[in-house]
Amino acid sequence: MIPVKSFAGKRVAIFGLGKSGLTAARALKAGGAEPLLWDDKPQSMLAASKEGFTIENLKVADWSEIDALLLSPGVPLTHPEPHWTVKAAQAASVPVLGDIELFARTINAIPEARRPKTVAITGTNGKSTTTALIGHILKAAGKDVHVGGNIGIGILDLPDMHAGTIYVIETSSYQLDLTQSFRPDVAVLMNFSPDHLDRHGDMDGYIAAKKRIFMNQTADQTAVIGTDDHWSQGLVTEMTAHSPMKLVPISSRRTLGRGVYALNGVIYDATAERARQIIDLKTVRTLTGRHNWQNACAAYSACRAVGLSVEAIVAGLHSFPGLDHRMQEIGRIKNVRFINDSKATNADAARQAMSSFESFFWIAGGRAKAGGIEELTDLFPRVRHAFLIGEAAELFEKTIGAAAVCTQSRHLFTAVAQAYAEAEKSGREEIVLLSPACASQDQFTDFEARGNAFKDAVAEISKSIVAAG
Repeated sequence: MIPVKSFAGKRVAIFGLGKSGLTAARALKAGGAEPLLWDDKPQSMLAASKEGFTIENLKVADWSEIDALLLSPGVPLTHPEPHWTVKAAQAASVPVLGDIELFARTINAIPEARRPKTVAITGTNGKSTTTALIGHILKAAGKDVHVGGNIGIGILDLPDMHAGTIYVIETSSYQLDLTQSFRPDVAVLMNFSPDHLDRHGDMDGYIAAKKRIFMNQTADQTAVIGTDDHWSQGLVTEMTAHSPMKLVPISSRRTLGRGVYALNGVIYDATAERARQIIDLKTVRTLTGRHNWQNACAAYSACRAVGLSVEAIVAGLHSFPGLDHRMQEIGRIKNVRFINDSKATNADAARQAMSSFESFFWIAGGRAKAGGIEELTDLFPRVRHAFLIGEAAELFEKTIGAAAVCTQSRHLFTAVAQAYAEAEKSGREEIVLLSPACASQDQFTDFEARGNAFKDAVAEISKSIVAAG
């Protein structure tokens, strides 16, 4: 755990007692603060009280005696309207913070000579794979690395700070909205596509939240930015003219005059006078597809920025095992390969997986995001048969129309069984792809639970075939 000492002797209200809220409470208490906890769920408050925390009804609290509000990233800060705790805090001029800000204040208090380095990653898609990839490359090179944030371990649950450590942190737009002093040594922004607009009001609000990852960087620090969408291209143009940090544009679609890019899977480093060929990613099975080429360009650029050699980075790329629930091959039964891409919670993420295969049996659906799957129409001819689940099943069938055969499976276990039965008939190598293009919360707690259910369904099919002889 990272003790947060910047609020020692002060009272900090915490609303939202999920994993990040409780972790923040422990870190604040370890640093000498007095956390005051509240939640809408009585069972969450009961669990917190059993740990010895003070439960304080923030609806009737005297906010003049509170020094800060620590808000769970899942609680609305601005849209569709500020949460009641935010309104109360703002009325009393109490700062509203998140766990990334607590981390930032802690690391900024350390003298520069002993300060750990921080690599932070954000973007609509690819940030989890890129975070995991950077962490893997650095660990493979023998560095003291801790990976967390919006992926895996909460940021304040990571080991305490000391010189030589590198923190690799995935950051969401919700978390960045709650930061004021965060200043990563390397900040990576992968891309933009419409997402979470209900929480940010519109695309401008969403982009503004993501841009906060760069707001405190200085000339000694590095910004790595994808340029494969028009919003990101505009940001690079803006930052080239007005921002002090070292800027490294990346692309997986075209040659860059300056930056790091991938052409047909081959990474080139054009940050010096001449472009240098680095690695052919077509030889790395866990980094297939154009989206993974962008992830690899970002990871290469970030690792170079913290001083790693080209040779060490190439070795780390070759040994990367891949990320759970993201283009993860979980097994094969007879002629059928099963690909778990449960982390594809919107259409843009699903496009990345769908573009990697010439044809496939598609399991999609869940709780639809704004726009549904309209933008995927050019890929529908690759779909041999769509098996649709969850709330979006009827909507998706209407969108797909006559472009592909559809079955409303409704439930994931049913969809896996039906998809396997159809795929196995051909006798050729086939792909069953779970890439839902939807949130999971209509039937699962999160995308990980959905991906694990997919794995369980495949395992059951395999077991039944073995039992049948």
